[in-house]
Amino acid sequence: MAMASAKLDSMTSALDFDAAEELLLAAEFEELQPVWHSSNRVYLAQMSGPGDSRFAAVYKPRKGERPLWDFPEGTLHRREVAAYRLSLMLGWPSIPPTVLRDGPGGEGSIQLFIDHDPAQHFFELREVAGLVPQLQQIVLFDYVANNADRKGGHCLLGVDGRIWAIDHGLCFHNQYKLRSVIWDWAGDPAPEGWLSDVARVGEALAAGSGGRGPLTGLLEDVETEAIVARIGEILESKRFPQPGPHRSYPWPLV
Repeated sequence: MAMASAKLDSMTSALDFDAAEELLLAAEFEELQPVWHSSNRVYLAQMSGPGDSRFAAVYKPRKGERPLWDFPEGTLHRREVAAYRLSLMLGWPSIPPTVLRDGPGGEGSIQLFIDHDPAQHFFELREVAGLVPQLQQIVLFDYVANNADRKGGHCLLGVDGRIWAIDHGLCFHNQYKLRSVIWDWAGDPAPEGWLSDVARVGEALAAGSGGRGPLTGLLEDVETEAIVARIGEILESKRFPQPGPHRSYPWPLV
């Protein structure tokens, strides 16, 4: 599935995410292939952009979302975009460029496909010492975003050597729902630099009511307020989160 062009490969290095977003918004859909074994309709899309560039993206249309009892109907695609924008506010972790736009199935999220080895999931990556900091950043992000579905297969090792976090449709509920396979550093002190990033984002979101800045229009006011509350909790503990009394692991694990 290595359809991403060299141009797009370079976009995911450095900080040229703006160019990748613009291309995702402007590109045309050429072909859709269903991604099986997904609870919602997900498509691998072959896209064509300016200059005859071709690349792959993951398209998740609103109409393909299965209703859930606890998340507002028709909001999962917007949560995907909100997670990406939150990662940009923090400066980590690496989430592929993701935009909100119309497609063949109507409004949905479309995310740059990351070329990767599917065998290299979290349970393999955690054994590589040099990759641990990136995994730890995902842990803090998931707590702030209240990720209810961090499976091992949602951590991709890209060809650029970076770990890319994907699949954030079940984030940002205002009630605590953290479910993850990444509890290896539970209770350990979190690095001060990352906590400073978290504090900065908390201050920005608390500066006004409701969704602020990049999150405007993607989340409900109560969900944005819950982000600020969780940030306050992590800044008070200064530690990586620990499993709670509720179901703290997703299924399946990968």
